[in-house]
Amino acid sequence: MTDERHDDHGSDDQGPDTAHQVPEGVSEATVEALGTLSAALEVIEHARGLLYGFHRLTGKADLDLGDAVEQLRKAGHADLADRIDTELVGRNVIAGRWTFQIMEDYDDGYYALAKELEQAARDELVDGKRHLFEAGMKEDRRTQGRRHHEARPSDLPD
Repeated sequence: MTDERHDDHGSDDQGPDTAHQVPEGVSEATVEALGTLSAALEVIEHARGLLYGFHRLTGKADLDLGDAVEQLRKAGHADLADRIDTELVGRNVIAGRWTFQIMEDYDDGYYALAKELEQAARDELVDGKRHLFEAGMKEDRRTQGRRHHEARPSDLPD
């Protein structure tokens, strides 16, 4: 039985564009390792987004707490309002830090180093090319010559 994905159905034999072609002499193992490194960086990017979400939500909560303090005062609950205002509003979320300080440390430390090392690996091993593993997967999985399975945008029919 023939895998239809690998059959040539006509005019589409272009394959990936130059930016996504594996340089001469680069092994499959290297491409796979760079793919795993890239996937790890994507997880780090996702974690960074969640951390920014934490930052924004915590900031919003602090502003809402301030509003609640004012409402409690107006409702005649000054002692409770004072306690919330002095103990919780503006409090550090981690010893000595507000969330912006956590974000800055993450961005300038762990995140910056992860980006730098992933770029250095690609520069050293594959002339800086990105997503070579994924480009190979696309070639393996697409049905050549079939609409919506084009190798690149320039292969789209007129």
